[in-house]
Amino acid sequence: MVSLQFHPANAKPMSLCPSFQTLNPTKTLKSYPKPRRSVAIASALQWNRKPQLAGETPRVVVITSGKGGVGKTTTTANVGLSLARLGFSVVAIDADVGLRNLDLLLGLENRVNYTVVEVLNGDCRLDQALVRDKRWSNFELLCISKPRSKLPIGFGGKALVWLVDALKSREEGSPDFILIDCPAGIDAGFITAITPANEAVLVTTPDITSLRDADRVTGLLECDGIRDIKMIVNRVRTDMIKGEDMMSVLDVQEMLGLALLGVIPEDSEVIRSTNRGYPLVLNKPPTLAGLAFEQAAWRLVEQDSMQAVMVEEEPKKRGFFSFFGG
Repeated sequence: MVSLQFHPANAKPMSLCPSFQTLNPTKTLKSYPKPRRSVAIASALQWNRKPQLAGETPRVVVITSGKGGVGKTTTTANVGLSLARLGFSVVAIDADVGLRNLDLLLGLENRVNYTVVEVLNGDCRLDQALVRDKRWSNFELLCISKPRSKLPIGFGGKALVWLVDALKSREEGSPDFILIDCPAGIDAGFITAITPANEAVLVTTPDITSLRDADRVTGLLECDGIRDIKMIVNRVRTDMIKGEDMMSVLDVQEMLGLALLGVIPEDSEVIRSTNRGYPLVLNKPPTLAGLAFEQAAWRLVEQDSMQAVMVEEEPKKRGFFSFFGG
């Protein structure tokens, strides 16, 4: 029986996409000393299995926040592709009317020829409006409307419910996940986007304006009957938390009272990946934010959550008068 040896200091972060590597046991024993604890090995090998899909399929998840600019579309793109890399079929719906951006983040803006509006008008079939990603064929994008266009007056929550039902009854089979990228605000577009969903992912940042909007959106989701609400805290900076310049994840969780799906650190690669139309989770080597999105997708599959930990505050600098009790 071959035993894998890992050195805690040299262990590289692993992607959540299942990957099984064949190691030479002789070389492994020579290169790495015997680990002190077996806990690290168990946690490392745990990610080499495919997550078990919990709940009934398809799972319709709306990704929302209330406040704009907190990372809803970035979360939809990276979590959606992470789910596809884990082997699940995903349909991502950009429900932002007139201001869609999900196609840009995925690099699919030049391939969107038809939208849901054309499907409802009878100008095309549903499969013609679905844009399949060439990198991962089990990921598809569906846009509600074209940029700078207005929806028909009759379009609302019932139309989106019909759309989700149509995706469920497709000949090629129902997708495992339907992710709905919700527009900012709490107006008619928000109500339309959350209507067909049975669970929600609330994206927020650790600032007071975002948290107030997130708290308001949480109440609206619960009023609509959505009880399975999890939270992703985006753009977290541990250096600012230690300096007491930013609220910690524990503070955010205490204020909102939601289960924690993931914590995404501040990462300059987000802007680069957005401009290239290449999501973070596809970067090689992976970035910290990309790994965090993959872990959030893993927890979403198994309907799991994570536990926030306390970040120690940096001791305040003592001045000359501190010797005299100042």
